Amino acid sequence: MGMAAPLYHTAEMVRALIDETRHWPRYETVYGELLVTPAPRLWHQEIVARLLVALRTYVAREGVGHAFASPSDISWGPDTLVQPDVFVVPTEEARTLTWSKVTTLHLAIEVLSPSSVRADRFTKRHLYQDVGVPLYWVIDAENRSAEVWRQVDLFPRTENECLVWTPNGAAEPFEVPLEELFRPI
Repeated sequence: MGMAAPLYHTAEMVRALIDETRHWPRYETVYGELLVTPAPRLWHQEIVARLLVALRTYVAREGVGHAFASPSDISWGPDTLVQPDVFVVPTEEARTLTWSKVTTLHLAIEVLSPSSVRADRFTKRHLYQDVGVPLYWVIDAENRSAEVWRQVDLFPRTENECLVWTPNGAAEPFEVPLEELFRPI
């Protein structure tokens, strides 16, 4: 007996799910595959907040973009819609105040949750590389480490000390020591 073929999800189908449920669970689609994740843990949200605050301060000082945290609506086609936990876009795209105009990510960051490991490490990583995101961080708060992916990488570099991002046009790099990122509340 055969199995039913999974439904191919479009960005519009996912937007309809989001409208019906508001925020949680989180719905995304990558090349038609539906990704569903429950509300994140409190520790996940703390890490996201720390990264967002640090990045907003940095990009404003350096004039190299604008940082956001999800929920969001980033799409590169009819079968993709993702919500990176934290991301930096060009200032010009941010100023449009329209999700459909946000198509360039200078940096994308996902903080792992038990339900998002496969999607963050594989499905979304491939998408980010395919669309030209130059740097992608996968933060593993439980193991106090991060995977650093560049667009051309086949394998990540594991970082246990400090994450560094040097965007074009910046006088100084953005640095976040993992000891500080993972400090207790």
